[in-house]
Amino acid sequence: MSRPDCYPSAPSAVFAGGGGLPLLDTLTSPVPLGLFDSPVDHRHVLCLHLGEPVPVSWRATRAERTGTRIHGQFCVVPAGSSTRWTLSRPARSLLLRLSPSLLSETADSMGLGTPHASLAPSIHIRDPQVERIGWMMQAEDHEDYPGGRLFADSLATALAVRLLALQSRHGGVGAKAARALPAWRLRQVIEYVEANLDQDLTLAELARIAGFSVSHFKPMFKQATGIPVHRFVMERRVERARIRLLEGRQSITEIALETGFAHSSHMARCMRRFLGMGPSDVAATAIPPAA
Repeated sequence: MSRPDCYPSAPSAVFAGGGGLPLLDTLTSPVPLGLFDSPVDHRHVLCLHLGEPVPVSWRATRAERTGTRIHGQFCVVPAGSSTRWTLSRPARSLLLRLSPSLLSETADSMGLGTPHASLAPSIHIRDPQVERIGWMMQAEDHEDYPGGRLFADSLATALAVRLLALQSRHGGVGAKAARALPAWRLRQVIEYVEANLDQDLTLAELARIAGFSVSHFKPMFKQATGIPVHRFVMERRVERARIRLLEGRQSITEIALETGFAHSSHMARCMRRFLGMGPSDVAATAIPPAA
């Protein structure tokens, strides 16, 4: 039985029309019983096993392995390649598709060199960090990506760093990551964020404003501000929403749209997380105008 054509022909609709393909996308895929070849993809594909253990055999190039896949384990199918599978019963996988250009940029920023800029096929890998990224992407997908493109981009760069670290046994991103974003470039990025909070900002967009590649920009921004870029943007959105609620001139739905949240419920969740109170509670703290 051949594998169903389950890969998306385009990224999720939430990303459509917003600066090309995302750095990372995901879907839950059925995996059929029997022998099949995985479809060739232009992106690196990680397949995280979901559910009960399943005995499998796996072949990539001349390497062949057998074993039992368990929940959370993943295999790596490099871009432009295919693997041959034999399953003893149907299964499900969470597929994560990662941009090869991001992986190359990340290898360069880690100082790993060209030989490490691609992934080797592998199977039966278990890593808590990769699993966490997978489950966060799955949750975003199930909720129609309330965190927007920026959060998915941040997960993509974290995944690229971790995969390269696992493959190369490199302990971290190296000395280059300790460099902070120059103050004048940081100011440009912050001004751009403040002027475009209502937009679905991307990591590539902010990196371009700063004048660095995505893989260099992300750790440099964190070094300069002390927090990841997606958290910084979320904090600015929460603060803008708080001010608008205190002004009392707009509805909660209007404020959510103006400040870049996916919807009013998403804004409420974020405000509770960052402020410890919801929109109605914030609005109730407003000082009434003098008579």
